[in-house]
Amino acid sequence: MNRFLAALALAIIAGSPAAQAQTYPSRQITLVVPFPPGGSTDAAARIMAERMRVSLGQPVIVENIGGAGGSIGVGRVARAAPDGYTFDIGQWDTHVGSIIYKLDYDLARDFEPIALISNNPQLMVAKKDLPADNLKDLVEWMKANPDKINFVNQNAAANVSGVLFENLTKQKVQFIPYRGAGPAMTDLISGTVDLLVVQGAVALPQIRGGKIKALANLSPQRSASMPDIPTADETGVPGLYMSGWFGFFAPKGTPKDIIARLNAATVEALADPAVQKRFTEFGLDVAPRAQQTPEGLAAFQKAEIDKWWPIIKDAGIGAQAQ
Repeated sequence: MNRFLAALALAIIAGSPAAQAQTYPSRQITLVVPFPPGGSTDAAARIMAERMRVSLGQPVIVENIGGAGGSIGVGRVARAAPDGYTFDIGQWDTHVGSIIYKLDYDLARDFEPIALISNNPQLMVAKKDLPADNLKDLVEWMKANPDKINFVNQNAAANVSGVLFENLTKQKVQFIPYRGAGPAMTDLISGTVDLLVVQGAVALPQIRGGKIKALANLSPQRSASMPDIPTADETGVPGLYMSGWFGFFAPKGTPKDIIARLNAATVEALADPAVQKRFTEFGLDVAPRAQQTPEGLAAFQKAEIDKWWPIIKDAGIGAQAQ
């Protein structure tokens, strides 16, 4: 009997949250990318997963779950077991702007922030033969050729950017829905579509290869990772800003010890010169150290929600058949 009670006690202790946290991770971890392969989110996730595997001692497997501007993949994480074995790489589109969709989870309450990873300049890029090299020229061309420009609508950030562009310039664009930045970039290169708002990680290789052209960086200041690309303020449409960033989020209720372990692996990866070099090559600026904490990401996301939700609601922006 005593042996039975001792075994039972050990089983109970081993199954406790504290014990699970101490042995975490004991198997592979899934990092959900809520977009198809080939985009900037996918690239950043794979860079981080490769390096975090070293710190965690277990494989970090990237799983792409695209659709509905990223909300399908994020929903998968919201419903996952809060055990540290499933988390996502979120961004403005998925953890702020996706209020344009009918969600079955709460962006502000159903996730545990892990760390802010990067600040990502958003670029407005155009097909190579578009008869405009900057925003001022684009607006003038649109005035002379009304209803001729189509605008890729592959996520919430693109949707909001397009509406802001229309409001600031008093010009109209035709929105073309896409499931992700990778497929959209393919069609921009071929000339099938005219304009795309996308993170630098996707656009820079194509810009540098002369396959598309950059019209503006949609940030208040130029980026250290792409200093040669002027801002919207400099090129003719003041105030055309769109926020870009990446952060890791786990399901609500994930134990704090496990969040701390994932955070430590994230911070260690971001401090690696090899990771920093690859981020720079992709046009990503590593987040400030103070924002690489769970609390830092929580405060950052709240500030983004407080800023953008009123703008989205006041403009009446909704999902446009994506």
